[in-house]
Amino acid sequence: MSVLVRFAPSPTGRLHVGNVRAALFNWLFAHKEGGKFLLRSDDTDLERSTKAFEDAIQEDLAWLGLTHDEFARQSERFSVYDAVSEGLKERGLLYPCYETAEELDRKRKLQRARGLPPVYDRAALNLTETEMKRLEDEGRTPHWRFKLAQAPVAWDDMIRGQVTLDTATISDPVLIREDGQYLYTLPSCIDDVDFEVTHIIRGEDHVTNTAAQIEVFRAIHEVRGGGEMPVFGHHSLLVGKDGEGLSKRLGSLAIGQMREDGIEPQAITSLLARLGTSDPVEPVIDMEVLAQGFDVDRIGRAPARFDMDELRAVNAKVLHLMPYEREQERLEGMGVSEALWTVVRGNLETLADAAGWKDVTEGQITPDIAEEDREFCAAAAEHVPAGDLTAEDWSAFVGAVKGATGRKGKGLFMPLRKALTGRSSGPEMADLFPLIGSEKAKARLSGEAA
Repeated sequence: MSVLVRFAPSPTGRLHVGNVRAALFNWLFAHKEGGKFLLRSDDTDLERSTKAFEDAIQEDLAWLGLTHDEFARQSERFSVYDAVSEGLKERGLLYPCYETAEELDRKRKLQRARGLPPVYDRAALNLTETEMKRLEDEGRTPHWRFKLAQAPVAWDDMIRGQVTLDTATISDPVLIREDGQYLYTLPSCIDDVDFEVTHIIRGEDHVTNTAAQIEVFRAIHEVRGGGEMPVFGHHSLLVGKDGEGLSKRLGSLAIGQMREDGIEPQAITSLLARLGTSDPVEPVIDMEVLAQGFDVDRIGRAPARFDMDELRAVNAKVLHLMPYEREQERLEGMGVSEALWTVVRGNLETLADAAGWKDVTEGQITPDIAEEDREFCAAAAEHVPAGDLTAEDWSAFVGAVKGATGRKGKGLFMPLRKALTGRSSGPEMADLFPLIGSEKAKARLSGEAA
């Protein structure tokens, strides 16, 4: 079987870590299985969907490396949905209902008051043609519900194992609103059938929907004259590090915001690919390598905890592994050479931090020298070797300063670091020393801005 998965966001907002995790799982599964990844724009809500959001979603996915093999846009397929809808109506599987939102709300409240589940009572199925005409003459326009079989529906879930849900416990789902707008279920199922989607991997909040959708799939197959049922997999949802649910409205969780904050795409994919699995989180900069290490069987049932601090830590590890050529264009734009990148990447939290080390090695800084260290640093300046420096020169220089001043340990090394770099921590001084150069080193140790 040729694998085809889909990620189907509604273009009504930007991507956040929650829906990106679902997209990532689908992409990784498809690439490991040698299959394809379909990106579908679920833009049937014409009032809220925008081209700007659709473009932003595609931009975020491309930045993350989640490239699609096929693309579809639901707003271009209304005639297809209309044809299937008519077939379902002819078979009595899609039936008109005339209750208002207020009437339905009252029904649910009465059911709860009686200790009953708030399941739609199917009163509309008992309406006569005369009664329906009278309601329409009153100005009511029907919404359309799918008639469930009210029987157990079972499927073998890729993540949760065997799942059974009786559709008698849920309301017949509304598939078409009073204004004729299609809700999520019908267009989604029709597209899955028509594009021959083989696997649907999504959040566990869709488990209850799946039972109803399986019945909708069967009905569409009847209208279409056949078709295969997709395999379902429902993964746990992300929660915060405190165990509380994440809100997609939090701007800090938007992929676009993370990009602006200097988070690398490989850090996001490395973390999200392993959260909620039995595998340790490791930085992986090659998406195909990440795909080959992905295993649906290792996805757990417990909620996956997302922590921005952990993401930042993974981001630093990604940069530590990043070869210069992978980010050459960005680094050249900051004036960062390959030699400097090799020295400083192990001490960066974001790639933009590399520009600060360019200032340290090539620009002008004010040395950080405590009053009690001024005489020491001035004496050290006398021992800086002339000419081009090498890593070996640092050891010889420190040895000479130690012999001349009697200092050792932190009292020796820290004042030298702070004077030469203006910082109390960073890359190995043996590696930085040659990049700073003899002239700047002497000037800075002498207390001059250089």
